[in-house]
Amino acid sequence: MTRIGRASAPAAGTVLNALATGVGSAFAIDMETTATVDLDSGTDGVTGEIAGAPDADTRLVERCVESVVDRFGDGEDWGGRVRTESEVPMAAGLKSSSAAANATVLATLDALDASDDIERIDACRLGVDAARDVGVTVTGAFDDASASMLGGLTVTDNSSDGLLHRDDPDWDVLVWAPPEQAFSADADVARCEQVAPMADLAADLALDGEYGRAMTVNGLAFCAALDYPTAPVVAAMTRSEGVSLSGTGPSFVAVGERAALESVRDDWNTYEGDTWLTTTQTAGARTR
Repeated sequence: MTRIGRASAPAAGTVLNALATGVGSAFAIDMETTATVDLDSGTDGVTGEIAGAPDADTRLVERCVESVVDRFGDGEDWGGRVRTESEVPMAAGLKSSSAAANATVLATLDALDASDDIERIDACRLGVDAARDVGVTVTGAFDDASASMLGGLTVTDNSSDGLLHRDDPDWDVLVWAPPEQAFSADADVARCEQVAPMADLAADLALDGEYGRAMTVNGLAFCAALDYPTAPVVAAMTRSEGVSLSGTGPSFVAVGERAALESVRDDWNTYEGDTWLTTTQTAGARTR
């Protein structure tokens, strides 16, 4: 017996990096990762494929399928394949892993006709646990994953996978993605912990609804902690509601009004890499 499921989940940008204190915040942006899961009854193992990246690490999406099957497979030996396709650059700080995990979890639930058997936030936690299992994240990235799964902006306590706050800011978003890659699991956690006072300030701002100010505080603090240039932040500060290093980099995100962000884009276009304008996404992940 073969069953097929398909789902997509958005990327996200950072308001507050959780590496310093465990409290983090992110917002979904309108760029998607899609997962297709083919399950075969009586087949051993799960194989993964990432479109356009034949040598990429597929352990996360494979583990997501296994976790859902273990919980919702009714004891059958479901194996199979998972394939992801993405608009989101990998290892760019735009939550590509969280989007892939969420899409894969929902696609597997869809294949098993179990989409209605679990709340979205709990489905998100399955992907977070899978990310921890395979070691692609330090904090579990519940902030990133919850924003991708639920849409909008979330503030979370990653030490307990607790959702502290959610909102639906309506922003245009400017992204600059340098050509380099940076993997979250390789981040210097000790350096990040040294900016904890600034992270606490950013968390207070975010919980008070001052998301833009929280982003900018986070951006300056984590550029210093992770040795990224502050020039992209400074260039956008007076023309955006907020600007930050996204995740552990190397991408930067700025939010606000489109016309103002277009002028920031002119400056960011002088840097090596790609820039683009998009918007926030409030619908979150979905089956297709």
